[in-house]
Parts: sequence; C-alpha cells; structure tokens
Amino acid sequence: MHDIRAIREAPEAFDAALARRGLSAQSPAILALDEARRACISWSEAALAERNAASKEVGAAKARGDDAEFERLRALVSERKDEIARLEDEAKEKDAALRDLLAGIPNLPYDDVPDGADEADNVELHRWGSPRAFDFAPKEHFEITGIAPGMDFETAAKLSGSRFVLMQGAVARLHRALAQFMLDVHTEENGLTEVNGPVLVRDETMYGTGQLPKFGEDSYATTNGWWLIPTSEVSLTNIVAGEIVEEAALPFRYTAHSLCFRSEAGSAGRDTAGMLRQHQFEKVEMVSITHPDQSDDEQKRMLRCAEGILERLGIPYRTVVLCTGDMGFGARRTYDIEAWLPGQNTYREISSVSTCGDFQARRMNARFRPEGGGKPEFVHTLNGSGLAVGRCLIAVLENGQEADGSVVLPQALHPYMRGASRITPEGTLA
Repeated sequence: MHDIRAIREAPEAFDAALARRGLSAQSPAILALDEARRACISWSEAALAERNAASKEVGAAKARGDDAEFERLRALVSERKDEIARLEDEAKEKDAALRDLLAGIPNLPYDDVPDGADEADNVELHRWGSPRAFDFAPKEHFEITGIAPGMDFETAAKLSGSRFVLMQGAVARLHRALAQFMLDVHTEENGLTEVNGPVLVRDETMYGTGQLPKFGEDSYATTNGWWLIPTSEVSLTNIVAGEIVEEAALPFRYTAHSLCFRSEAGSAGRDTAGMLRQHQFEKVEMVSITHPDQSDDEQKRMLRCAEGILERLGIPYRTVVLCTGDMGFGARRTYDIEAWLPGQNTYREISSVSTCGDFQARRMNARFRPEGGGKPEFVHTLNGSGLAVGRCLIAVLENGQEADGSVVLPQALHPYMRGASRITPEGTLA
C-alpha cells in the first residue's frame, strides 16, 4: 500500500517510478479521489460545527419565547444532521475507493533497480560453480532411469489432474531430506526461527502481503472463505499484522517448510513436462521483519542464506537482480538465484529474495515503537525462498546423474539419507 501523503507531496516522482514499471501515470486519479474524499470530510466537519452551534441556541430561543427562531434552529439542526450523515457516507465510500485504487498499484522500485521490460533485461551479478562436463547427453529429471520409478505423473493425473506428481521411495525420501537439510541450516546456522503455520488463511491475510485483491486468480479459495497459501510468506509476514512491536525486538527472522498452492493461471503451456511448475509444491521460506534502516543489509544477508544452501549441495548457480519489468507486485528490489539444470542446459530460478520496504506493512498496519519515543513507524518486510524444495530436487537429480541412470547424491545430504550416497538405476537407495 502506498502512502497517500507521499503521493500528495511528490506526484511527479510517484508517476515517474511507476513509469519505470511500464505503467501510466496514476497520481491524477488518486489525487482527484483524495481531494473529493477530503472535501466531504471538511464539509461534514463544517456542518457538524453549525449543527452544534444551532443546538446550543435552540434552548435559548425557546426560553425567550422566540418561536420562529426556535423552529428555524430546530429545522437547521435536523437538516445538518441529515447532511452530516450523507457526507460521512460519501467520505467512507470515497475512502474505500481510494484504498481499492492504491491496493491495485504495485510497489515502487528502488533507484538502483535496473530498468527493463522483462526477464531478458535482468542483470547478472555473479556465478558460483562450474557446470559439470558430462561424457553423455544429460537428461531432464523425469527422464533419468533411476528416478522414473519414484516420480509418477500418470497416477497423480488420475488423482488430481495435470501438474501434480506422486513421489515414492527414494525420490520421496530425497525430497524430504532436502527440506530437513534446509531447515537445519537456517535454524542452526543462519539464525532463523522455525515456524509451522497454517496453509489456510483469511482474505485479510492474503491482502496483507499483496495477493489480494489483484491476484486472486493465481491462488485457490475454499468454498467456506479460506485461501490456500501460494507461499508461507503469507503466513509468516502476517505474524506482525496489526501489531506494534518494540524496536529492540527487531529483526524477526522466520523460516517455514510448507505446502504451497498456485493455480499457474498465467503460465499456460509453460514447463508442462516434469515437476518444474506444479499446482502443489513445497518450499522452505524465509521472512524477515526489520527496522527500515536495516532492510538493505537484511536482503543481502537473506540472499547469502539461500546461496549457501546451493553451495553446500554443490549446485552451480547464478544470481541476478530483476529489472523493473520483471519484479513482483510487492517488491522494491528482487534478487533471483538460478540453479544450473544440465537436462535443460540452462539456469532456472530456484529462489527469489525480495525487499518490500513498508509496502506490506502499510497493508497489514504492522509498526514498531521507536526506542527514543515518538510515533510508531512502519516496519520493513522481506521474503525469500530458502529454497524451493521441488526445484532443488530437480537440480540435485540432474547434476548428479550418471550414464547408467543412477544419481550421485551430495555429501551434505548423506546424514539425512541414513548414509545412502546414491540412487541406483533401479530406483533404490545405496
């Protein structure tokens, strides 16, 4: 949510920032609605003052026997009462319309975010690791001989339709191991607090992080008013919704492993093979709630937390900063980490680490009380994948595959696999 006062003070700067995201000027419509709303409030206050003054004079007119003045004043009080009710209703309607308008406008990019139209304009920052030189043509994850027995798309389609998978045996065990490994690193080494939260949330919870009202079609709603979370960012960030926390308590750093659900409404025909883009998937999420002065450093910290997982697994990756045209709705700056997938011979996104400034905090009314006193201020919120478990599974399988259809597992996962170091061509652990 945007600060209406900031738009009033610098409408040109607001529109210029939106233009970087490819949007037309919004301030004229916003300011016109804001002016009409404030006019209703001003007229209502003037009418209230006139009614109160007339109410005080009614008794005096009656006492001195001035019936004509008494009737005039009484009629004026009644008239102003009706006028105040009408103006207050109009002000509420315009306030709701203004909030709806502001709620549909994306966050403003930071000045250091590169301009661009789409992912082709993202800027690479660095790479880690070198893609393995195979002496055979590497396969995609679902084509690997030893993986096929444990990655069943046909049965999943029978149960649920397309874009679901039924994992079994060694593949299911490896998927679980990856999530456990990520949680252990984040909680024991990166200082995050593990949370196990709900995956069903209310409208206001989705609104707080920006999924509603604009992107409802991207998520699934139940028939009794809940939403299935598209990411546990929704649950974790809203922990502070409606709260005023002490400055000394910041930052809050959370992590959660959860099921996630997305309709993939805008991705028709993309990544239909395998489990790269699913309606149901799992992710280990990171969320930080910080003081505004700490949010830039916190984003860099979270980025390193996510990169570190891939480095321990030996997965080559590259990190890019997203351009203005490729950023998500609520982000002011986003770094994407893209893992090397030899089966596709390309890098694919495995984590996005975004800072939202006070955009989500305003929607949630999440604030902190300064240590030195003064008015509560809005916190800053950040989120990032640490990592997407299914995509990490794909990266491990494709980078570890052998010519005979087996898969060599990263050493960091051996303790989570009861010492197993590979998946055999038959699909068993060894």
